[in-house]
Amino acid sequence: MQRLRTNAPKKPLAVTQAPRNLLSDIAGIRVGHAEDARIASGVTAILFDEPFVTAVDVRGGGPGTRETDLLDPARTVERVDAIALSGGSALGLDAASGVQAFLREIGRGYAVGSARVPLVPGAILFDLLNGGDKNWGRYPPYRELGYAAAAGAGVDFALGSVGAGLGATTVNFKGGIGSASMVTEAGFGVGALAAVNAAGSVVIDDGPWFWAAPFEQNREFGGYGIPPIMPTRALAVRTKGALRQSTTLVVVATDAELSKAQAKHVAVMAQDGLARAIHPVHTPLDGDAVFAVATRRRPLRNALFDLTAIGAAATQVVARAVARGVFEAEPLNFPLSSPGYKHKF
Repeated sequence: MQRLRTNAPKKPLAVTQAPRNLLSDIAGIRVGHAEDARIASGVTAILFDEPFVTAVDVRGGGPGTRETDLLDPARTVERVDAIALSGGSALGLDAASGVQAFLREIGRGYAVGSARVPLVPGAILFDLLNGGDKNWGRYPPYRELGYAAAAGAGVDFALGSVGAGLGATTVNFKGGIGSASMVTEAGFGVGALAAVNAAGSVVIDDGPWFWAAPFEQNREFGGYGIPPIMPTRALAVRTKGALRQSTTLVVVATDAELSKAQAKHVAVMAQDGLARAIHPVHTPLDGDAVFAVATRRRPLRNALFDLTAIGAAATQVVARAVARGVFEAEPLNFPLSSPGYKHKF
């Protein structure tokens, strides 16, 4: 077998971890969670203090989204008010209605004459077969969970089995909410949040090594690095199977002054963070979506070079956020719940 080097460079090129190591290190962004332990599902709301430029890149064979057509660079509206991530498969798309309701109550929304319409794109993951009681009656609870998540949003938020990550799984470990952030050499902040429910694996073989290990900062997901010799089964294709559809949802943000088209390019590059952290990824069972947000508070010095550096940083923080989502997750209180990473290692 090929022997892999484990020594990292003493000083990475994109150097600084931001204060909280969370998406909310990008000023103007707050995150809230709401979940129902009985149904083993929940919602994560990402709220913007003012409308921000947002784009999206969607991959995989089973996406579930709301208002993502609006985010195409050719569409009229440039900025949106929030993003809703939810469990529940297509039933969870109503979570965005709850986030909208909260925003309307505080006077937010796109002005059309005297009317205001909060713009809240959203995406969902499949967690309907995780052991929770989904017999919730006529209407699913995601609208109310969306409202609660928005109402509780703040700059500090929990990771692991919370919000949209409560019922999330991977092929071998419990999934969950992860987040990470950094500052590029030029001073641009870049942060990511991931709801990790992948069909594939976030760890090499059965662990403890994470595929995202080359990007780890300050032992944020255990500090195990990469194996000195790649295990024989490491590259085997293992997925949950056709009856347990999946999806990883991501929001990546920067304080750079980007256009909608530039934000779209960051979303495309950030998808590589999923490829660095999950094997396999973008399968026919996944509906992976990456939203890219630009708060436009720091102007670019050189459009091409700065955009490249921001996209590369987005790749790194997405990979780290995915690993942290699994590292921080706790198993659910059901007989068939996926094991928690920390419980094994």
